[in-house]
Amino acid sequence: MDRDQTAIQGAKDYQRLVQQLTPKPNAALLAARAFVVGGTICLVGQFVFDWFRFRQPTEGEAIAATLACMILFGVVLTALGVYDDLGQLGGMGAAVPITGFANAMTSAAMDFRREGFVLGMAAKMFIIAGPVIVFGILAGTLTGLVAWLAGGR
Repeated sequence: MDRDQTAIQGAKDYQRLVQQLTPKPNAALLAARAFVVGGTICLVGQFVFDWFRFRQPTEGEAIAATLACMILFGVVLTALGVYDDLGQLGGMGAAVPITGFANAMTSAAMDFRREGFVLGMAAKMFIIAGPVIVFGILAGTLTGLVAWLAGGR
């Protein structure tokens, strides 16, 4: 029993030491970086949308083309290794926009490409994206049902 108490005390001392020596994150700096990176991505998206809106006959077509371009930007920047640096700099500011979703799928596909096309890339890229897609479909369905029951269109 004496050795157990000594081990427990040693573990507690170690945890206290870890807490003392672990650097504290600067929340204001992290939030500012996320704001700047996310805002820059959204600004690029707005420029792309405005460009397509000027050239497309309908707003729906401009939205679809903008989403496709932003996904393509995310995939290309991930393949070039740039989006990882952007994610390190901006944190959630780089993860929340649709380019972050494209990054998550592309990164998973690139990690498993050696396992083959079907069992590697095609199957593994949905490890991260699958739950997001399922949640999005479920949330959209439930929101539509609530709106319909409430007498909306």
